[in-house]
Amino acid sequence: MALKDEILKISLKAKSAAHDLALLSSGKKNKVLREMACGLRKNSGSILSANRKDLLAAEKRGLSSAFMERLTLNPGRIIEMAKSLEAIAGLTDPVGEMINMRRRPNGLVIGKMRVPIGVIGIIYESRPNVTSDCIGLCLKSSNSVILRGGSDAINSNLAIFKVLSSIAAKNKIPDGSVNIIPTAERKAVDILLKMDEYIDLIIPRGGEGLIREVAAKSRIPVIKHYKGVCHIYVDEFADIDMAINISLNAKVQRPSTCNAMETLLVNKKIAGKFLPVMINKFKKAGVEIRGCPLTGRIVSGIKIAKDKDFHTEYLDLILSVKIVKDIDEAIRHIAKYGTMHSDSIITRNPRNAFKFLKEVDSAAVYVNASTRFTDGYQFGLGAEMGISTGKLHARGPMGLEELTTYKYIVFGEGQIRT
Repeated sequence: MALKDEILKISLKAKSAAHDLALLSSGKKNKVLREMACGLRKNSGSILSANRKDLLAAEKRGLSSAFMERLTLNPGRIIEMAKSLEAIAGLTDPVGEMINMRRRPNGLVIGKMRVPIGVIGIIYESRPNVTSDCIGLCLKSSNSVILRGGSDAINSNLAIFKVLSSIAAKNKIPDGSVNIIPTAERKAVDILLKMDEYIDLIIPRGGEGLIREVAAKSRIPVIKHYKGVCHIYVDEFADIDMAINISLNAKVQRPSTCNAMETLLVNKKIAGKFLPVMINKFKKAGVEIRGCPLTGRIVSGIKIAKDKDFHTEYLDLILSVKIVKDIDEAIRHIAKYGTMHSDSIITRNPRNAFKFLKEVDSAAVYVNASTRFTDGYQFGLGAEMGISTGKLHARGPMGLEELTTYKYIVFGEGQIRT
């Protein structure tokens, strides 16, 4: 079968399944999700074997350590995937929820009912756990899903999909609810993006290049997240120990993720006390520092940052550092170089904390916490379909509610319009 015909067939099946999927009870969906979690645990050996094939191929191609880290599965990460499915099962089902009910003067009762979006296409790169997370979230929100993972993780993705789709089929989940395009051919993406008659939303997950390409080519609405240039601003009123612990965590705990800190901003009044200790800890953790000239005067042996460094999402153990005059300069810097992803202020000053919350226009804005928490599981959403840095229709980690839309519902008692 030609690739275009194969993708058309998958899209037709997904569209057909969406109606029946929307009628599934919460109990049924939760039962299947819990069985899927068990399936991941029971089949971890075959999934890890498939992942080793992907890792070997990536190693031969000389891909970066950050890329390899994102691609890697291990027993702990499979357990995390299973726990995410169980967490999704434990969440309230948004489908059918009635919201904003109100009575009009003419007696009509008008409100909204949450309904599934319909068919969601996911185009993603090197993270195999996306396969599991997206299947779980789409099933719970009663959306059909079409997955198209990257070639570097194709063996891992297919192994995870085989386990989860077989459990869906065994439980008589409507045929076409869970789909994957089983080819690494790049033109599959181009074909998928033209299926606007059948697919309601595209969510790309990966590097900026992939997302810009998808947004440019798609006939279907796209939820975008270009990149995560995340900042931490250490205010003059910061607790030094807290600032050190949070900054170290935000950069070092898992630097290959989009919510890792890429730029550290430090108030000049605290820089002399804070930076020597902080940068010493970063260096011990293997972090390369690219600092502004003022930073270089306080701490020797660092690279001087160029303007492009402050625009860069490193996804690695590299950090830009800039000393700023005050909170206003920090906010201006974030507005210029940030990507509206996640930014944090470390301060004991309530006025500065609320100023930062109000004026920084990002999907997630923190006070005295690491940006690494911008994550569906950490936010209590079970998992996420991605992190939207746009403003329509969802922002931040996309969980169950963000995978629904609504329709107006109107209750009357014979009213007619005059």
